[in-house]
Amino acid sequence: MPRLCETDGLTEDQTEILKAVRTFVEEQIIPVATELEHADEYPQEIVDGLKELGIFGLTIPEEYDGLGESLLTYALCVEEIARGWMSVSGVINTHFIVAYMLMRHGTEEQKKKYLPRMAAGEVRGAFSMSEPGLGSDVSAVKTKAVRDGESWRIDGQKMWLTNGGTSNLVATLVRTGREDGQSGEESPYRSMTTFLVEKEEGFGETAPGLTIPGKIDKMGYKGVDTTEAVFEGYRTTDEQILGGRTGQGFYQMMDGVEVGRVNVAARACGIANRAFELAIAYSQQRETFGKPIAEHQAILFRLAEMATKVEAAHAMMVRAARMKDKGERNDVEAGMAKMLASEYCNEVVQDSFRIHGGYGYSKEYEIERLYREAAFMLIGEGTSDIQKMIIGRSLLKDYKLR
Repeated sequence: MPRLCETDGLTEDQTEILKAVRTFVEEQIIPVATELEHADEYPQEIVDGLKELGIFGLTIPEEYDGLGESLLTYALCVEEIARGWMSVSGVINTHFIVAYMLMRHGTEEQKKKYLPRMAAGEVRGAFSMSEPGLGSDVSAVKTKAVRDGESWRIDGQKMWLTNGGTSNLVATLVRTGREDGQSGEESPYRSMTTFLVEKEEGFGETAPGLTIPGKIDKMGYKGVDTTEAVFEGYRTTDEQILGGRTGQGFYQMMDGVEVGRVNVAARACGIANRAFELAIAYSQQRETFGKPIAEHQAILFRLAEMATKVEAAHAMMVRAARMKDKGERNDVEAGMAKMLASEYCNEVVQDSFRIHGGYGYSKEYEIERLYREAAFMLIGEGTSDIQKMIIGRSLLKDYKLR
């Protein structure tokens, strides 16, 4: 029996949920993933199946018609789903982040309005922070919301919206300036606000003043739609400000990114686990010099190293999720988990690719898809260099010489 990526201390409910997700992945995702990915086709039937499983409302509290499960449960489900096809985990990731931000920072009216419909999958969330030329410098956000009478007018361009076309609610970070009447130099982080932007699904003008151009063509991460969002006179109201107060957007977004890093770590663990499974199976089937290549010491050592990396990444991901569930700050742990899991994911996938030899370069073999998907883990929710900055700065505070 497979022994990697097992998690101790799970409840009976968590075990049953993971069992259902694992079965769904084996029966509904893995058999069609490569074909859909090569066609860059949105996995509508898979998404509908995830709705029936309750995945879209997995972490939403029961009072808002969700399942009320933990970040750990969600991360373990994502790990299983990414093992089948990473793009499917992307379909639910930004939805989960928006739901999390609403649960943590939304007004009661906003929670009642959106969370039950998000749990049912009727409202699908997207997360919009980045802009062209922005990269990791969030303080350089240029998209602006300007008060105009009783409403706000938003103008600017956002970039890299996962689910940009299929979503109908986008948590969008914009610059608003300060309205507290205080004088003095304005902090760029205190002048940002998150708006809950409603739109229609699809491409083109999805709301008055909001255009979602077509999908961005990507090397991997196919199937899920990644887009821009162009705001030209989009109008909204105070009721759509997350939490009801301006100037809180940066901190709300960073809270969302923190759980997003756990999510990316889980995705990387899932890809790495699948790459290992493919490698150890292929190495027992492929023969050279009269015996399976798994019996050659070079391949055996490589398999041992791959499995160790998969286990280490999984353990760090689980720790980061459990810390967040306890209400503890986990920026360092989430950064460590994301960095280690994404780097190890790429190393494990490359080793699996090498074990497959020439066949690994063929699109007939699943490892070719994983090879392209793994690269995205290095940049999603912040590069490894950004994680190192976050980790290092925090460690300097913790170990500062008195």
